[in-house]
Amino acid sequence: MGKQSSSLVYQIFQHRFPATFKGFFYFLPISLALTTLLLIFIYISTTANVTKTHSQTTLYLRTLPSLINNIDQTSDLSIVPFEDNEDDNDNLFADPSRTARLSRASQWLLGNIFGLIDGNDTNNKEAYHDGDIFLQDYKQMNKSLKIYVYPHSKDDPFANVLLPPDTDCKGNYASELMFKKALMESHFVTKDPNEAHLFYMPFSISSMRSDPRIDVHGIPDFVQNYMSNITLKYPYWNRTGGADHFYVACHSIGKIAFEKAFVARLNVIQLVCSSTYFPSSYLPHKDASLPQVWPRGGDPPNLLTSQRKRLAFFAGAVNSPVRIALLKVWENDTEIFAHFGRLNTPYSEQFLGSKFCIHVKGFEVNTARVADALFYGCVPIILANHYDLPFSDILNWKSFSVVVHHIDIPVLKKILQGISNEEFAMLQSNALRVRKHFQWHTPPIDFDAFHMSMYELWKRRSVVRVRFTPSMEFM
Repeated sequence: MGKQSSSLVYQIFQHRFPATFKGFFYFLPISLALTTLLLIFIYISTTANVTKTHSQTTLYLRTLPSLINNIDQTSDLSIVPFEDNEDDNDNLFADPSRTARLSRASQWLLGNIFGLIDGNDTNNKEAYHDGDIFLQDYKQMNKSLKIYVYPHSKDDPFANVLLPPDTDCKGNYASELMFKKALMESHFVTKDPNEAHLFYMPFSISSMRSDPRIDVHGIPDFVQNYMSNITLKYPYWNRTGGADHFYVACHSIGKIAFEKAFVARLNVIQLVCSSTYFPSSYLPHKDASLPQVWPRGGDPPNLLTSQRKRLAFFAGAVNSPVRIALLKVWENDTEIFAHFGRLNTPYSEQFLGSKFCIHVKGFEVNTARVADALFYGCVPIILANHYDLPFSDILNWKSFSVVVHHIDIPVLKKILQGISNEEFAMLQSNALRVRKHFQWHTPPIDFDAFHMSMYELWKRRSVVRVRFTPSMEFM
């Protein structure tokens, strides 16, 4: 039977295919084999220099646990206990831009072989991915976007949680309250749900956290009860399952807000400062990153590059393995000033006197240091893996910051010293150009942090809306 089948196949092949087609099948395996060998050779050539370059960082990876466990207990530093579930050492060599800075000679060698990349990416010089499209869409947003805010009276027992503050917003998590205050005074608010693109649940996580009636552990219960109330009183939630609803949180404790409403968390838009890819509770295509900004009065200071004599600067608490590693490597360096604890001099002097200002992951990926650096014209160094940076779908962060993986802490100085004066001038120029997006104003002004956050919400609105009849609104 097997011989008859083979004979049949042979006869079909002999009679139905021309000689040229049979020749193609003969040379195809040989061509594929040669192509595979060529690609293997190219891969070996391109990765040889990368392996050599990362020998130092591989050693750092092996010694990182001992650095953390054997930190000098005789130091004057006050170590803050931390819980860090994130794998800081995963995907260590996945970012080709890191390799590019460490070894410019081997930068994107595979692309250079085929003439695809010339090693001078002009796109990284532009502060915006596409400024023209952004401006056009921003104008449409500013004209059309409408938000329905669930109403609450001043007599509500939790008015402090649900209404905007009467006083100036201060502190590390002011962005959450600044957004609410700006929104309630803006033209985006509508009292007609038929006009609304989105529905705002105005509870404040930071206010709940400091309210002894709720406290941190009571936040999930408060949110669950709040959702039950609005679903019973209004029809708006039920039409989309909450997909056109959003809330705002700047404190990291906001990630537990929907612990007792898991299904709702999958739909609700989260506008949060703690925007990290690592936990499953944050979805970048659905949620958006809110910049954490320490409110500062007045205009940004005048800036002179010639006054920036220090290479890089960081100051903060020791509350993560990444900060411990930064301390162990650079605490005694003369060009990178890594100080843990409070400074005896004003922070502004260090920001104005440094070319680069380091944002290092602490308890969470976000801190106010990014906005601080931009305010003072210092180029931010982002040392926080898995951070979904604010407005990253609008702004080209590579044009005004340096994103560094945790594993590259030992070669941080080499990375920064490899940036030429011309490249630094470009980075700083773009930093000054985009810093208006990381500032809050009362009242808000065009392109500030409030309007940029509204634009992020605009991009996440639903294109299909169900109109309500009077009977539906009071059912």
